[in-house]
Amino acid sequence: MPPAKKRTRSYDSAKTRAAVLAQFRYVREAVAALTPEQLAGPTRLGEWTVRELAAHMTMAVGSLARKLGEPEPAKQELALLDWPSVTATQAATIDEDTRAIDTTDLPGLYDRSAALYEERIAGASDDRLVPTRFGAMRLADFLVTRTVELVVHTDDLNAATGLAVPHDRQALAACTRLLADALAVKAPGGAVEVRIPPHAVVQCVEGPRHTRGTPPNVVETDPLTWIRLATGRTTWAQAVDEAKVAASGERADLSGLLPLLG
Repeated sequence: MPPAKKRTRSYDSAKTRAAVLAQFRYVREAVAALTPEQLAGPTRLGEWTVRELAAHMTMAVGSLARKLGEPEPAKQELALLDWPSVTATQAATIDEDTRAIDTTDLPGLYDRSAALYEERIAGASDDRLVPTRFGAMRLADFLVTRTVELVVHTDDLNAATGLAVPHDRQALAACTRLLADALAVKAPGGAVEVRIPPHAVVQCVEGPRHTRGTPPNVVETDPLTWIRLATGRTTWAQAVDEAKVAASGERADLSGLLPLLG
């Protein structure tokens, strides 16, 4: 698959690198304090237990660190804005890989993953190509996808355990922006303005393009609600009913475009 020829917003790589580690540290502290009973509890991710969810989250940084130790691919195969649409294609493999992780020492697994990430990310070029299960990506782009993995699954962890593991602001911002841009890619146009303050504003959906003044079709929500909509953790109808989404205008119904990730 050739790199997508789409305009991609820029991300501050130094901030993204730090955000990935900061979010991972929040999760590491929370997981280390979980009891065996909590780890055995269910999640909203099918048959995964909290233990399996926690193990999966180590892959967000651990797999990246290991891939940086592999030979660099010859060419880029996947651009950042291609990533959201291909994630569902490897769901079965991801599930198998997660179940194969040795979870007898979760705190140790987190410590080793963090240490390897810090060691190998230091000095690595943003343009360094990284082999991923979806195709070779620039390191800077792949790091943005790690914020999605960590932010989304931190929310899953909180939902499963009743904890309030915080979201690093920069990680939350990057995750929100990538998923907002994914919507604009899926439904290009300028008829609807989607606002996710304070992190993102995008225009999407075919139709009359707004030029000035108040747009006729506006959707506004908070970052976590948007992330839950984009990943199928909640439905459009639920979010509207709970007044977590404000939608005005005849084209401002996004239910047919969500979720964006499988």
